[in-house]
Order: sequence, then C-alpha cells, then structure tokens
Amino acid sequence: MSAPPAAAATPFAPLPSSTVNSFKLNIDPTSDYDAYGDAIRGAEKSGTVTRVTPLEVAQSGQHTGRAALCHDTGLDGSLKYDGFCWDTTDDNTSAYSSSGGWHPQGLTAAHDATGSTYNGHSLYLASWYYGDGTTENQFGRITIAESTGTSVTYGHVLLVQPTGNADSGDFIPVTNIHADGIVWYGNKLFVANGGELLVFDMQYLWKMGSTSSDYVGIRGGVSSARYHQWALPLQGRYYTGDRSLNPRACAGGSGRACLGSLSLDRSSHGPALISGEYRTHDAGAGGRVIRWPLNDSTDLPRADNGSTIGTATASAAYSTPVYQMQGVATDGTWYYMAGECPTSWVANPIATGAYSCIHRAPASPSGGASSVITRSPSLTQNLSYSTASGRLWGLNEYTGHRVVFSIDPP
Repeated sequence: MSAPPAAAATPFAPLPSSTVNSFKLNIDPTSDYDAYGDAIRGAEKSGTVTRVTPLEVAQSGQHTGRAALCHDTGLDGSLKYDGFCWDTTDDNTSAYSSSGGWHPQGLTAAHDATGSTYNGHSLYLASWYYGDGTTENQFGRITIAESTGTSVTYGHVLLVQPTGNADSGDFIPVTNIHADGIVWYGNKLFVANGGELLVFDMQYLWKMGSTSSDYVGIRGGVSSARYHQWALPLQGRYYTGDRSLNPRACAGGSGRACLGSLSLDRSSHGPALISGEYRTHDAGAGGRVIRWPLNDSTDLPRADNGSTIGTATASAAYSTPVYQMQGVATDGTWYYMAGECPTSWVANPIATGAYSCIHRAPASPSGGASSVITRSPSLTQNLSYSTASGRLWGLNEYTGHRVVFSIDPP
C-alpha cells in the first residue's frame, strides 16, 4: 500500500558552520586507545581466548533464523522488499522483561565493511542492549548473521572492556550501553552509545573457554562472557563532550552531539559516519544528523591534527523535521530517515504497534523538503545503505514482530 507523498512542514535544514565545528569526537590516544590495545594483548597472552573470524561466528549454527520476512512490515511492495527474521527466542526477548532480555538497535553489514561481501558471504551485524525490566543498558552484544537467501545462521557476541596491561590482561563487560547504532568499516566496528563512540576491532573476535557461567573475564585459567560463546574487546573510546558526563544522559537537539543511530556513507562524499539523534514525540522534531569524516587508511575518524588517532570534528550537520528519528543513512543523493509517520500515512502514529515511516530529504549542502517513501515495521531503528546493491537495509525492535528488511528506494 502507498499513500500520497507527505512533505514535512519544516525542511531538512543545514546547521551553521559554528554549530558544526562544535561537534567533536574527543579522544586521548594514550588512555582511550593504546591502553586498551595493551590490555587486549595481555589477555591473549594468557592463552585463555582464541581468535575467530566473523564468518565462523555466523556459520556456527548457534542460532537459525528464518530466510524471509515473517511479519507484516507495512513496506510498499513496489519497492521490492526482502529480508529475514531472527529465531523465535530473539524475536521475543525483551529488555523490559523482569526475567531479563535483549532489544535490537543498530544494523550494519559486509557491504559497509568492504563495499560488497565478506569473502563472498553476505554478513549482517546487529547491536542489542540488555535490561531486566527495572534497569536498562546493562550490557551490549552484537549479532553476526549470514543470509544466503535460503538460510540464515548467526551467533551472539558480548561486548567487553579489556583491563590490565600487555603482560597481564583481563576483561569485564561493557556496561551502561544502549548500543544505539553500529557501523562495520574495514576492520573497525563502531558502536554509538549516546555521548560516546566505542571502537572495536573485528580482528580480535574471541572464542570463550566456557559458556556455562554469568561471569565475565578470566578466572581459574578459563575465559567466560556471560553465557556467550564469543566476546569482542573494546579498542577505543571517543567522547562527544566531557568524559565525566554520563553518555546516556545526552539529549538530542541541543548541546553535545548525542549518537542515537549510526550508518556509513560510502558514496563519493564519503567515507563518513552518519549519526542521528533521537527525540521523543513530545520533544518534537529537531534531532540532528551529523557527518563525521573517516580516514580510509586507518578506518578511524579523521583526526583534526592529521595524526593516526586524535580528536575529530564534524564536517556537516542538519536538523531533521522527522519526529522520533531512530535511523538515518545516505546514498549520496538522499538522506533516508526512519521515524514517526505523519497522520496522512498512519492515523495514530504513536499508538503501540503503529508502523514507522521512512522519509527522505536531499543530501545537498542546502538540504530541502523531506517526504515519506514508505511505511515500515513498527519501531524501525537503524538504516544501512548498500552501494553494491543499491538497496536500503533496516531493522526494527518491536517485540514479537522483529525483522531485518531491505528495499529498493525510488
């Protein structure tokens, strides 16, 4: 089904250069990067962790998904939608359950990492946060999935923080994390977490010695990652403001940049990370879309001083007219934004289970009017554009109705 195009009342508008220049990814190369690398080497020196590849995790058969869209999505059939589903456990797990569970947020893929596939395999990564109904953002994990078109297999990987030094390393869980967005670029995996950008290195995927304990770390010569077969250690940490501030306390629309979603621009304008800010319905529109240039020789944010690792400044930013924006991606011509539908598309867009909408606006320095291209699954989150296929990917978090989908945008 489709509805008449609906343009937002206010445009997708560029922010002044003075504002753009205030958006920073701050880092101390020694304490926020090198120290983690030393601790990773120390943990590996213990002989308790074994490196594996993303493909090994995906093909482990730990979980088997469903190789088709298993729920109603609201997507316009003319956009040739496709996708897959998680297994029933991951479809229904919830961070709002008193027994504890997970909610998906971010999406990236091999088409981000390499521009096409991972050694001929179509891999997709999702980020999740854990809660128990009273406390959210306790832990973070990523899922590495392979979709062949006829089958889907995947495994879950706990995000951990290395501790110690190059001679004696250990690790603890990454905590206070919502895992709002995720981008795989080269060997690096970026995870947006509000007021911070976490950096992981996919070359250091670890297989654990035990999966029978909720313990995280090395104990008695055995590694464990809270029932997970794999763990991925933190490599670096950037801050959008003062490092003493709670990364989960940032608010979109004003002040320091708040990384509420993340995608990769691989167009001729890239490479760059594209972050988006979420604002509640009552807060209104005005979340900011921010471009962060990448150094394609290091796979890291481009340091202002030209060094390998250093503080990086945004290159452009816009204010979005889309309410409750939870994902944004670009093909170089358009910015695609996932968020609340206008009432011309959904009568009550804030009702439980209401469809989300995917909007688009010109990816030009001057911005322009935005309009809806399709309804999408309820609570659509991050988006990811594949330059190889020309398709726009996304996922949603609505418990019991979760899908990973793609469309051929007009």
